[in-house]
Amino acid sequence: MAQLNFKAIGTSWQIDIYQNIDQKKEAEIFSNIKDRIETFESNYSRFRDNSIVTKISKEESKGKIYELPDDAEKMFTLYHDLYVLTDGFFTPLVGNLLSDAGYDAKYSLEKQKELTTPPTWDEALEYHRNKLLVKKPVLLDFGAAGKGYIIDIVGELLENNNIYEYCIDAGGDILYKNKTPIRIGLENPENTGQVIGVYTLNNGGFCGSAGNRRAWGKFNHIMNPKTLESASEIAAIWVTAESTMIADALTTCLFFIPAKTLARKYDFEYLLMHKDFSIEKSEGFSCEFFS
Repeated sequence: MAQLNFKAIGTSWQIDIYQNIDQKKEAEIFSNIKDRIETFESNYSRFRDNSIVTKISKEESKGKIYELPDDAEKMFTLYHDLYVLTDGFFTPLVGNLLSDAGYDAKYSLEKQKELTTPPTWDEALEYHRNKLLVKKPVLLDFGAAGKGYIIDIVGELLENNNIYEYCIDAGGDILYKNKTPIRIGLENPENTGQVIGVYTLNNGGFCGSAGNRRAWGKFNHIMNPKTLESASEIAAIWVTAESTMIADALTTCLFFIPAKTLARKYDFEYLLMHKDFSIEKSEGFSCEFFS
C-alpha cells in the first residue's frame, strides 16, 4: 500500500493505493498526478491570473474563439446539459456573481459591488468540440463540478498505470475503487467535529456540499443565479454516482432542483438535510444515522 498527502486546488488530498507498487513507480505516478492537477488548475481556475478562464473574462476576449484543452469536452458537455435540465440554476456563468459577493481571487470575503444577474449561456458563449466563442466577456466558475472532474482524471491516470484498487479523497469528495466497501462519515454541518451518520460506499464517486465551509456575511459559495442570494434552507447534501464529477455537480443542483428532475437523465443516490435536520433521501442511499 502507498499513500500520498498534499494540498491542491484549495483543499487537502489523500490518495491511498491498495496494490503493491515499487517505490520508483510510486514516485513517478505521484509526480504525474501533481503535475496533472496543476495543469488542470492553471487552465480552469478563476483564481489564476494567467488561466484560460481569466483570459475569457477580459474585455479583449469579446468575439474571440479559444481552442480549449481536450479535457474541456466532458466538463463543458456536463455543464451545458445540466444548465438546460435545471433551467439555468446550474451554470458556470456565476463567476462574476461570486467574485462581486466577496468570493474573489483575493478571498476578500467582502461584497465588492452590487450583484447582477449572470448572462445566459447563449448570450455569453458558444461551445463546440473544444472551440469556445466568447460573445460576451464573463468570468466562468467551475467549482460546482471541477473538483469532482479532476478527481476522476486522477483516477484515470492511476488506472492507466494498472492501479485499479485505490481511494482518492480531496477534501471529502471521494472516488473509491476496491473489493471491500469503505465507511464514510457524514459531517454535521453545524459542528464539523462531529458526524451525524455513516455511509458505506462500494465503488464510485461520493461528494458532499454545505454552505458552512465557505461562508461570509449573508453569503456562501452556493449562489442562486436568479435570486442573487445564497442557498440557506438546506444545510447539507451528499450524493453518490458512478463518477465523482457527476456526484459533485448534482450536490449543487439539489440545492435548487428536485431530485426527480435530475433523475430523468442521471443515475444517483442522495441524502438532503434541511436546516431543521429533517431529511430527504433516495431509497438507495443506505446509511446509518447516529442519535
